[in-house]
This record gives sequence, structure tokens and C-alpha cells, in this order.
Amino acid sequence: MNTATALLIERDQDLVTVTMNRPPANALNAQLIVELLEAIRRFADDEKPPGIVLTGGGDRFFSAGGDIKEVVGIDVARPRIRFFHELLVAMENYPGPIVCAVRGYAVGGALEFLLHADYVVADAACKIGFPEINHGLLPVTKGMRRAVEKLGVRAAQELLYWGELVGAERAVAIGAVNEIVATEEVASRARDVCGALRQKDRKLFHAIKRSLNLTRQMSDQALEEMTVADLDAYVTDESSINVRARFLSRNSKG
Repeated sequence: MNTATALLIERDQDLVTVTMNRPPANALNAQLIVELLEAIRRFADDEKPPGIVLTGGGDRFFSAGGDIKEVVGIDVARPRIRFFHELLVAMENYPGPIVCAVRGYAVGGALEFLLHADYVVADAACKIGFPEINHGLLPVTKGMRRAVEKLGVRAAQELLYWGELVGAERAVAIGAVNEIVATEEVASRARDVCGALRQKDRKLFHAIKRSLNLTRQMSDQALEEMTVADLDAYVTDESSINVRARFLSRNSKG
């Protein structure tokens, strides 16, 4: 485990637990953002990228979002916001599953992590929101667009315009969180979900994730080209062939 920075990384074969560790609130300063970006890019370059469980140290905060102390001038704020945008892109493009394990508050930039994850497990104490409008700030545009895509226009407006936090039940109802478990079960449940997703055919999972995340930005011609390219990959891939063979075998026995 790497303990020299604000980011703790622990790998167990095909799963990696990445813990934001900036007590008391795991605020997202530039250093932590860059470390997260570098870690995700590094794992993405693996021959077989691991599943990632992203969490925050402690039980009160997944993360309180951006460190407002760093918004002191354009020369400081501009590179920080660019790195944060790049981090969301890296999460969106990551070829394996990313599961967020949320205990307590996940607000501002941290909510954008939830919206760019593939699955979110949280506890009943979870609160989410975009408080930026009440703090003289804005979420990144990519995060606001993802809020509309995942939550719907009305729910996104509710969070972005008012800047108020909502609880766990509302977070599930609008689709920001997948499921609620007891606080002491959040980490283990997130690992179980991430492990199950990681066991899916890697190329197929990546193709589905890419399609879900990127196709709204593409033309019909680009979609067709992607579909054909994916077909070429999975029709001839040995692992995909074996999965289809097992499925056909089970059906023939029925």
C-alpha cells in the first residue's frame, strides 16, 4: 500500500481499492486530483486493467468536493479545473469497472465521480448535491452534462439550481446511487460488485461501457463504424467464442 500521498492504493489481483485520504473531508485539491488521474491512467494501461473501487477514508465523507481554498485566482484555478476535467474523461474511458463506495457526504466534484462511475454503493448517511451555486463556484461542464444524462433534466436542475443536499433515498430515486447498505458493509459490497463486473468478458464490458458513455456525442455513421469494429473484435476473440459456446451448450441440454 502506498501511504506517502493523499491517495492510498491497495491491489488484490484483479481489484484495486483507491482511497482518498485527506482528512477530515477528503477535499479534492490539485494534488489529489492529479494523483487520481495518474493512477487511473496507469491502471488503464495494464494488459488486463483491474476493477477499481473508489472510496474515501473515514465514515463521514466520501469527499466534500473541491478544495475551495485553491480557488484564489485564475492562474491557480484554470490548471486545476483542466486536470479535473481530464480525470472525468479518464473515468469515463476506463476499460474496466469503476465502483464508488460511499460513506457519508459526496458533494460537488465528488458527486461527479459518482455520475462517472459504473456502480455506486452508499450508506444511509450518504448525502449528495451540487452546492457550488451557493459557494460562488460552478461544477465542470462535463459533470453538469453527465448529471442531465444520468439523472434527467429536472433532477439535475433541482441539484444545480438550488445547491441543496439530498439524502440517500432521494439519491437512489434519481439514479445517483444504485443501492444502500449498512455503513460497515459498504466497502465489502462495493468490492463484490466490482469483482462480479470484472469477471465479465473484458472486451465486451469495455465496448458496452464505451457505447453507453460516448454514443450521444457521435454521428450515426460513427456509431455504425464502432458497431462493426466491435463485431470484428468479439466475433473472433477466443474468450467471447467460449462464452457463446457455453451458452449454446446449456440451451441444447434444456
